[in-house]
Amino acid sequence: MRTRTFVLVAGVVAVGAALSPPALRRYVTWGATPGEAAGPMPGDDLVPDADLISTRAVTIAAPPSAVWPWLVQMGSGRGGAYTYDWIENMFGLNMHSADEILPQFQGLAAGDVLPLGQDGPDMRVEICDRERALAFRSLDGDWVWIFELRPDGDNTRLISRNRVVSPRRRAVYNVVMAPGSLIMEHHMLAGLKKRAERLQRTMEGSDEDLDRGRRDDPGGRDRGAGHLVP
Repeated sequence: MRTRTFVLVAGVVAVGAALSPPALRRYVTWGATPGEAAGPMPGDDLVPDADLISTRAVTIAAPPSAVWPWLVQMGSGRGGAYTYDWIENMFGLNMHSADEILPQFQGLAAGDVLPLGQDGPDMRVEICDRERALAFRSLDGDWVWIFELRPDGDNTRLISRNRVVSPRRRAVYNVVMAPGSLIMEHHMLAGLKKRAERLQRTMEGSDEDLDRGRRDDPGGRDRGAGHLVP
């Protein structure tokens, strides 16, 4: 009996701690500095009176040019979301996270409408500012998802913000969606970071190979089969 009581009390304490204001702030601001979490982002005005706001961020050891291609190809039936595909697909979202740049999805533009699975809300591209900001808004106007790329020396701060109008679901969000969305978005940001940094290493390696070739063959004598430079 004492053991059961102890377990019950411990469980209540654990749940209380998990739902405490500090914990909830952690769920919705993971990785973001206080300034990033509180500061403005492009597209905030698309859902100005949001009931639920999350701002999460990650530092990527690559410039925005290595991050942007992965962002614009995201989506259902496109490049996926770089998170747990098996969870996404339990909800019919048709997510298959790509490990390479997909040229057919690089022409994203403001005004494009992307489906979110078969039953999810369609998302319209509201902002597509190359290598700076990308924002999607659901067609019902209740949700906006914003990505901002901020150069930070040789790195990029990638900031992701969700703004949602859902006053009747705040309790559900606090209990389920806030920690659950952190798990999914944490993995997504880590997936973007891994892919962008790998792309940057590949590009740097190609540049080094080109520079080495120029040093080894300054006159260009070995360039092109059968081509001789006097």
